[in-house]
Amino acid sequence: MKLLLDRICLAFIGLTSAYVGVFAYFAPKAWYDTFPGFGLTWLPQLGPYNEHFAKDVGAAYLAFTVLSLVALANARKPAVVLLAGSALLVFNTLHFVYHLTMLHMYEPLDQALNVVTLSLIVVVSAILVIPARRRAGVTAE
Repeated sequence: MKLLLDRICLAFIGLTSAYVGVFAYFAPKAWYDTFPGFGLTWLPQLGPYNEHFAKDVGAAYLAFTVLSLVALANARKPAVVLLAGSALLVFNTLHFVYHLTMLHMYEPLDQALNVVTLSLIVVVSAILVIPARRRAGVTAE
């Protein structure tokens, strides 16, 4: 069960990181102006556009994509999942905490969506660092 949960979490983080990474790196101005999409814009409220910053965010998220997908390919190795999960948990927790301090810049719907989406990513990352339960006489996958 833990193996399946880890795979789902890694695939989810890999896909969402790819969305942010490709968008921010290859279309930084469009990313800044329209992220997260779906008619919402969350970045202009945080300050002026900066191409260097946008491309760095894109590069970081592309690195998270690679990290997640490599861990997904090696999900039967608990140490690999733990390493990936730990790195993702640190980033995603700090990212979430920062955005909590910026909620005042958003309308109520955007505040709620920021909290929900970013806390979900933290929870998904945390799942990866929880060790599998071992049953007597059975090794954990």
